[in-house]
Amino acid sequence: MLKKRLVFTLLVHQGTFQLSRNFSLQAVGTLDWLKKYYEFTAIARSVDELVLLNVTRGEAQMPVFCERVAQLSASAFMPIAAGGGIRSTDDAYRLLDAGADKLVINSALFSAPALVDELARTFGSQCVVASLDYRGASAAAEVCIEQGRTRAGMDLATAIRHAENAGAGELYLTSIDRDGTGQGYDLDTLELASRLCRLPIIASGGVGNFEHLLQGLQLENVTGASTANIFNFMSDGLTQARAFIEAGGLQLAHWQFADAPAAPLEPAGMRPLAAGKAP
Repeated sequence: MLKKRLVFTLLVHQGTFQLSRNFSLQAVGTLDWLKKYYEFTAIARSVDELVLLNVTRGEAQMPVFCERVAQLSASAFMPIAAGGGIRSTDDAYRLLDAGADKLVINSALFSAPALVDELARTFGSQCVVASLDYRGASAAAEVCIEQGRTRAGMDLATAIRHAENAGAGELYLTSIDRDGTGQGYDLDTLELASRLCRLPIIASGGVGNFEHLLQGLQLENVTGASTANIFNFMSDGLTQARAFIEAGGLQLAHWQFADAPAAPLEPAGMRPLAAGKAP
């Protein structure tokens, strides 16, 4: 059985990190901001995987995104899954060379399924993560592409089978309706998805507290619980989240470091803010 994982997702738009609510973006800062207001070492030592998603509208600006992946991978030992705008094997190679361990594929699952097959054959299925964004819930959930702006023409059940047949080795499922709301994961749809395929699933969209992370990981095939809300997990929030999950009966990996963990930097007056509010 695969170990359960605590996953942190960072959204990147033209090199700037973003908050998202129902896929509407709001900038929060650059990489320098992230290092100043949230010691990145604290993230790197508190999560099992980092997901970096390029959410740049229109031209994906792959060179800028690869630069951010390289900068973050230099500060993180955990696996990194990166994607957004992958349109060719050259894009895939560039991301992997920049430090990514896995490739996140979204729109190409439907616009270029042959590319997904090629990536799986070239790098292995375990390297390909199918990102499915959906509106609605359960059997009525409809998959969307292009950052949620366009219907893919498939319901979620059909899209999951399509992704599995295309060669993906993992699913990253995001409820657009719950994204950034803090209302918790769409557990019914996640449970349905876990019955439809044998692929491990990363749950995304809606985390507002530690209990939501635990609830997602308690589902059978959900092996990763992701949050993208930086403000909810400032200071030692992610470390506390790990402890809460384990107290709930789930085992996470335990990492040992040669040096003492660096304390997260929190300037005077800096406090967690509600989703969608920039400092």
